[in-house]
Amino acid sequence: MILTKAQYDEIAQCLVSVPPTRQSLRKLKQRFPSQSQATLLSIFSQEYQKHIKRTHSKHHTSEAIESYYQRYLNGVVKNGAAPVLLELANEVEYAPSLMARIILERFLQERDETPPSKSVINSMLRDPSQIPDGVLANQVYQCIVNDCCYGPLVDCIKHAIGHEHEILLRDLLLEKNLSFLDEDQLRAKGYDKTPDFILQVPVAVEGHIIHWIESKASFGDECSHHAYLHDQFWSYWNRFGPGLVIYWYGFIQELDCNRERGILLKACFPTDIITLCHSTA
Repeated sequence: MILTKAQYDEIAQCLVSVPPTRQSLRKLKQRFPSQSQATLLSIFSQEYQKHIKRTHSKHHTSEAIESYYQRYLNGVVKNGAAPVLLELANEVEYAPSLMARIILERFLQERDETPPSKSVINSMLRDPSQIPDGVLANQVYQCIVNDCCYGPLVDCIKHAIGHEHEILLRDLLLEKNLSFLDEDQLRAKGYDKTPDFILQVPVAVEGHIIHWIESKASFGDECSHHAYLHDQFWSYWNRFGPGLVIYWYGFIQELDCNRERGILLKACFPTDIITLCHSTA
């Protein structure tokens, strides 16, 4: 799904006043019925992450942390089974999983009288049964399963979706009888920064030569695309020549402005691939 900047801004504006819940996502789908669920979810997640980055620091002052911790303690004293942490996160407009991390760190620091390591925190967030307090373990679990944008559960889902689309792209390349090297093969050859696939024999797509293909199981908005250009795509271009980026959930149309410089954007696998023998694959 390719959107104009104006269409994207209309969707993003609708997200400003809604909480990051699955109910909000359903309302967004009702508001924009012509857009796919996957595209809206990707935009929904990216816009919320931008909001969290903008407001992250205010939730990590010593005053804020102590306030949240005391509110948590007071809440569970009244009713330990109530979703105290989840409701607190929603009230202060912070991601539930990140709120759970703040409270867990504060709890462990008080218990052990030393700051917990990042690996310990991550392990307990992945498996709350490791938390040495049953009430807190349940509170953290509620935050993890109800967070649709952050946390270990979301990370696993994103990783699985990304891997699924890489397999899809591999199958399509094989179906078209295109010879390629994948990321693992390239790293075995000593490359440290590689696209998902290098074509051993370049092809042409819409009149542009393609040496490599990168799969992105997300929507290409301005923020993410410019970051990818800086961190990945131009590096690939410098090493391997011009290439193709597939944003499987769509992108902002105006971002496809580097074709002449060697980076082509598509929202699906191209159907008009031209091989060296000038036949349609």
